Amino acid sequence: MKPHLIVFGILIAGFIAYNLFLQAADERTNTAVNIIYASVLFAYISFMAYSLLRKMKK
Repeated sequence: MKPHLIVFGILIAGFIAYNLFLQAADERTNTAVNIIYASVLFAYISFMAYSLLRKMKK
């Protein structure tokens, strides 16, 4: 489970770095990138939950 948390931390750090330093000039593009990145983060959270539940079942 520890590697999953490290990857999640890196994803969160990337999200914060993008929003602080690397924002797109166009507002629509910036919003689209934020939505896609947040979707990837939520998908990874659900993957971690699924893998944890599968480990608990064993």
